[in-house]
Amino acid sequence: MEAAIYNQKGEKTGTLDLPKNLFEVKMNPDLVYQVAVTQAANRRQGTAHAKDRGEVSGGGKKPWRQKGAGRSRHGSTRSPIWRHGGVVFGPRKDKIYGGKINRKMRRKAMAMVLSAKASGGMIVLIDKIEFDAPKTKAMTQILEAAKRVNENFKSGKILIALPEFEKNAVLSGRNIAGAETIEAAKLNALDLLNAKCLLMPVGAVKAMENIIAGAENEKSEKKSEKQEKSERKPSVKKQVAKK
Repeated sequence: MEAAIYNQKGEKTGTLDLPKNLFEVKMNPDLVYQVAVTQAANRRQGTAHAKDRGEVSGGGKKPWRQKGAGRSRHGSTRSPIWRHGGVVFGPRKDKIYGGKINRKMRRKAMAMVLSAKASGGMIVLIDKIEFDAPKTKAMTQILEAAKRVNENFKSGKILIALPEFEKNAVLSGRNIAGAETIEAAKLNALDLLNAKCLLMPVGAVKAMENIIAGAENEKSEKKSEKQEKSERKPSVKKQVAKK
């Protein structure tokens, strides 16, 4: 897939062949849903906490004697059936909402969302994003240029993927409503789904391509190591006992 490259003023400067393993991946909605839900659950803080009868202060003394008072037996005024008592089955801060997603699944889901955005015309490539100093006005001008070349950028949230952490770019974009910056290495399916459009410098595409290529090389190296180990093992012949 070929995409146009623009400069910070919105002028076309060239084209780029997008890598197929990132921008031409067939969509699997079930996988994307599973990854997005798990990532959202992992980000959940889980700070809601209700005290049970053992955590509520007071209630150490038996309210009245066990028998002979003519009332029902109770051992504490902090029982869940009492006013000011503990809460039964309330939210607990020690509950784990998230789960684990394999690296292959995460990267595959991200590539699927990237491919969907690329085919839908939701991505704009620019040559670079560089600032000498934090300037919100300069970042706003870049976003306005993107809106001129692509009408999809005129509404909805815009995600700006940076090749690496650049303090001036992050500070320039953090005060703009409807825009968010992220490093290309930290790009994921959930953030892509939460944003309508994606603004990427050419360096960000290359950084992501290097990450995927590094993972594939690592996989091939591990596979070759396994084969070498299996070849080194001496073949053990079973000895049949003679009668």
